[in-house]
Amino acid sequence: MHEQININTAYITLGQFMKLANVFESGGMIKAYLQDEGVVVNSEIEHRRGRKLYPDDIVEIEGAGSFIVGKGD
Repeated sequence: MHEQININTAYITLGQFMKLANVFESGGMIKAYLQDEGVVVNSEIEHRRGRKLYPDDIVEIEGAGSFIVGKGD
């Protein structure tokens, strides 16, 4: 089951989403993790912090779990 993280905008960048999900302590750790390991977005490996995520996108972070982008109002 995916943990839902709601956003109040049309999209969110991957780096911002990872910070919102509280998986890493700092933006620097997120940047390094994405460069070295990457995450899976909708079944595709992704290394870009600027990747735009939209509601219903699924982000899988190894060791942290699976998250789904939700639409908050």
